[in-house]
Amino acid sequence: METRKRVLGDEHPSTLTSMANLAYTFKNQGDVDRAVSLMQDCYKRQVEVLGPRHPDAISSREALSAWRLEA
Repeated sequence: METRKRVLGDEHPSTLTSMANLAYTFKNQGDVDRAVSLMQDCYKRQVEVLGPRHPDAISSREALSAWRLEA
């Protein structure tokens, strides 16, 4: 993900997808706090770049809502 950030930028859609994927990986490994933190950052950027109605932003928002209940 750091390479994508460096090459494409923090707010490029591919970087945002990598951020969301990494957040899911943290969640699947049981690191819910880290997953929530990363997904919050990802979601904020997705809303700014893609808009709140974009499918990726909606998916991230739904994941965040569910994960916060577990944290």
